[in-house]
Amino acid sequence: MVEENLKEAMLWESLSDKRVKCNLCYRRCIIPDGATGACIVRMNRDGKLYSRVYGKLTSANVDPIEKKPLFHVYPGGEVMSISTVGCNFRCQFCCNWVLSQETRIYGRTTTPEEVVRWTLEYGAEGISYTYNEPTVFFEFAYDTAKLAKKHNLINTFVTNGYMTPEAIDMIHKYLDAATVDFKGNGNSDFYRKFMGVKDPTLIFESLKAMKERKIFIEITDLVVPNYGDDIEDLRKLARWVVENLGPETPFHVIRFHPDYKMLDVPPTPIKTLEEHAKVAMEEGLKYVYVGNVPGHPLENTRCPECGTEVIKRFGFEIVEMNLTNDNRCSKCGSKINILGKPVRRKKRSWLSIF
Repeated sequence: MVEENLKEAMLWESLSDKRVKCNLCYRRCIIPDGATGACIVRMNRDGKLYSRVYGKLTSANVDPIEKKPLFHVYPGGEVMSISTVGCNFRCQFCCNWVLSQETRIYGRTTTPEEVVRWTLEYGAEGISYTYNEPTVFFEFAYDTAKLAKKHNLINTFVTNGYMTPEAIDMIHKYLDAATVDFKGNGNSDFYRKFMGVKDPTLIFESLKAMKERKIFIEITDLVVPNYGDDIEDLRKLARWVVENLGPETPFHVIRFHPDYKMLDVPPTPIKTLEEHAKVAMEEGLKYVYVGNVPGHPLENTRCPECGTEVIKRFGFEIVEMNLTNDNRCSKCGSKINILGKPVRRKKRSWLSIF
């Protein structure tokens, strides 16, 4: 008998002796009968792979889209942000570790129809699959995203980028944008030691697959002092983004704050972030931001041609927009790389469904 509320998974294949191979993320776990994959939330039952978290949401909040951070997707817009438990990474510094590293399956039972209804009732621009790694609740994300598209809502992933090309190919018709989160400037040793990831270079393959399928991409890079802040690693990462995704790709260098198992590591010095941002610009990136430092000048979007601040921000709030409705600089008329129209958001308290 299959446990109640399990949902047959997507992207897997049968092997001998009732083992299965999961093809959702690049771990490609081979899972014996009765066991789970590295993410904990995908289980082999009698030779079939099931999701244990379908519709079991741990949170549903309406956030400013800038929180994702997506600075170039419907700027000023809002997204219904949903999550489950589970992750395919083991980041020792995760700020959402109470969800991502949880082994107990729990959550409010929800349907894609409910999520879409909440989004429409609140008047948000779309849905963001976030807080924990959305790859691990792929089936619910897929069904919700597909339904959301029928209602002209956007869908965005906040992801570590370890999805397989098969997963990207399956969902790309419904996925408008993705924030792909690097850590430690993409250093392979950092990923192995502090995140339990054997080969982070596969993330670059996922990024190329997203680009080919016209998913709008923003890159974040968590700069971890003393362990993941080598400036040459940052230079290499920025150069790869320019050459493979394009110089107009938004790039955020993010300040580290101590959390989970790395409480003894101090916050990233602002000077370090500024040095990283400078190098990223030197490598040719046109839109470079400093994150987790509210009020910093590099929270703002500047026109690459004339330098006008076309979007001024303080944290997740937009203070001023100098954009036309077709995303051009209001001063010189240059086109700014933005997906969707800017939203003149009214100030209001963010909503938590649960």
